[in-house]
Amino acid sequence: MSNIFVTGSAGFIGYHVCRRLLRDGHRVVGYDAMTDYYDPALKRDRHQRLAESPQFTPVIAPLEDFKTLKSALHDHQAEVVIHLAAQAGVRYSLENPRAYVDSNLVGSFNLLECARGMSLRHLLLASTSSVYGANDKIPFGECDRADEPLTLYAATKKSMELMAHSYSHLFRIPTTVFRFFTVYGPWGRPDMAAFKFVSSILRGEPIEIYGEGNMSRDFTFIDDLVESIVRLTTVIPGPGTAVAEDSLSAQGPHRVVNIGGGQPVALLEFVNTIEAALGKKAIRNMLPMQSGDVPRTYANPNLLFALTNYKPATDVSTGIRAFVDWYRTYYRI
Repeated sequence: MSNIFVTGSAGFIGYHVCRRLLRDGHRVVGYDAMTDYYDPALKRDRHQRLAESPQFTPVIAPLEDFKTLKSALHDHQAEVVIHLAAQAGVRYSLENPRAYVDSNLVGSFNLLECARGMSLRHLLLASTSSVYGANDKIPFGECDRADEPLTLYAATKKSMELMAHSYSHLFRIPTTVFRFFTVYGPWGRPDMAAFKFVSSILRGEPIEIYGEGNMSRDFTFIDDLVESIVRLTTVIPGPGTAVAEDSLSAQGPHRVVNIGGGQPVALLEFVNTIEAALGKKAIRNMLPMQSGDVPRTYANPNLLFALTNYKPATDVSTGIRAFVDWYRTYYRI
């Protein structure tokens, strides 16, 4: 049993990670700001379910509140920290860039400052496939250049990775950064494609398909992502832990790991799969690619597999059926 501190615990991914950790018998502190980026009622419902376990302790505050963050980490004697809190969304970064600086840069900096004064067994940080930006080498590997972000969201996440590397080097903090690839599943965020498509189709409203549908994504089902994260918590980077195709830094106990299955799905195939699960056709509004979008994401999962003997493998049809079942139940449709 460990004391595990999870930021973003009321979020989509954070909720599922906390639920799994509690099921595994750990004590979990969930730290979340409950922002109104999307309906806070969904966040409250997630936290309420987590609070059914006596091993779960919620702390409601922003990462920018350094004093509260530091007190929570020390008071609960965190041994492992999983940092999932962030201002998410590629397109929203065009509308409200300051939110990304406040949460992803200042908030992450505050967490790193707290970590330097603790004896953490492992610090794990969530990044994104968006950091690969304009990289045209596929599949994306952890050691590929990621120096051309196409959105501020991606830039703040890459900056977080770099800050974490410097803290790992200077203060010997064992650190793993994982890059997520288009996560979907039950309890998902309303701004994500699966949620928006299902909601609009059921209401008989058009769905917006960008890039004229000529895009593909390496979709990762939430259960596969959680399994990967849980396994990585015990894979602590440090001298003598390198494996093939490793991103382990020579300067400190710092490693970057893709979490994706390496099986991109065409956007139109994704839409077809949702239509089949719903038994209803979509009204398709084909639009050009938006600023900051990339034509494809494609993970190289070799490092993840070498470290954990696991990689995401849930097919999109199975994952979408699970999401649709949850959506119909939650919204009583």
